[in-house]
Amino acid sequence: MTCREVSGFLHDYVAGELEPDVLAEFNRHLDGCANCRAFLGQYRDTIALGREAAAGTMPDLPDDLVKAVLATLKK
Repeated sequence: MTCREVSGFLHDYVAGELEPDVLAEFNRHLDGCANCRAFLGQYRDTIALGREAAAGTMPDLPDDLVKAVLATLKK
């Protein structure tokens, strides 16, 4: 399996939907490819951040920053 092929299977891999033979080949590739392991980690991080954003969880922002942004928008 090539790196390009791995990227095409990421969604199904993370969802746990790969066929056993494809999963075995996918995992063999990951074992030997640090770049794909890093890409998979970034892919999972992106999913987690997207879920947090969709859930409406936002970091607390300082009131003065919020006021400054709102004042700029009113201009």
